[in-house]
Amino acid sequence: MTDRKLTFLRRFASTAVLWTVALWTIFTGSEPGFVLLISGLGLVGLWEYYTMLDAKKQPNFKMFGMLCGALLLGGSFFFLGSRGATPDSIYDFEIGTLLLFLLVVFARQMFVRVEELVPLETMAFTLFGLFYVPWPFSFVAKIVYLTPRIEGHVTGHWYVLFLVLVTKFSDMGAYLTGSLIGKHPLVPHISPKKTWEGFFGALAFSVGGGCGLLALLPDKLHYLRQADAVVLGLVLGFAAIVGDLAESLLKRSCGAKDSGKFLPGIGGALDLIDSILFTAPMMFFYLRFAIR
Repeated sequence: MTDRKLTFLRRFASTAVLWTVALWTIFTGSEPGFVLLISGLGLVGLWEYYTMLDAKKQPNFKMFGMLCGALLLGGSFFFLGSRGATPDSIYDFEIGTLLLFLLVVFARQMFVRVEELVPLETMAFTLFGLFYVPWPFSFVAKIVYLTPRIEGHVTGHWYVLFLVLVTKFSDMGAYLTGSLIGKHPLVPHISPKKTWEGFFGALAFSVGGGCGLLALLPDKLHYLRQADAVVLGLVLGFAAIVGDLAESLLKRSCGAKDSGKFLPGIGGALDLIDSILFTAPMMFFYLRFAIR
């Protein structure tokens, strides 16, 4: 078997398993499933971020960063899943976790003799990891619990489906359009293969995917109208492109081709969720403030 066929089989198997688990979790609205899936992918993605820094020999507090990431992701489900919890409780918890991080890293640096500027770099690299991976990814959990429960069951999982579908349609549109007719580079210094044709194709696919899903599931997505689907398609499509480019910039800075080997044939968990890190917060705030 050639290397090309083996890579295809690995990619196909990883994609099939991943989508089976993800779609089962979303369609069933399983809260334990969301806890395992979101927390697992978020923590693996954060580990890959710190691992890329290690490979580049950039200073960071990996283990303490992982602990804070676990607190951010686990705390989201703990507080949001509590029936009597208020939205303010999760925000207080997130602020408290970040303040704890600042207190501990500053205290640790006071008792370590290091070269000039390394303490600042260590804290900056570690803190950026928390803001880049677990904190924005926790907005997926916030979307799950944003809409009211019906007979004790969550209803926000349908909006997570909308989020994932529109995000992946954006990625698909960028790839297909860019491969077929892409001629004008978008940001060649970051990703030479990205084109303006792919950019507009991503927006078209994301709008089409959002409108199509709303037409198929109007009862499940009854807080949305077609106008909302168009706006969200444009907003999420743009955010997905920025998220993909942001990870490309990070990998290029660290000299890495993939963030890891978590998914055979695909790459790392961070390669998988890079777009969702940017689209999930946008979806959450649109639902919360644009749709009352």
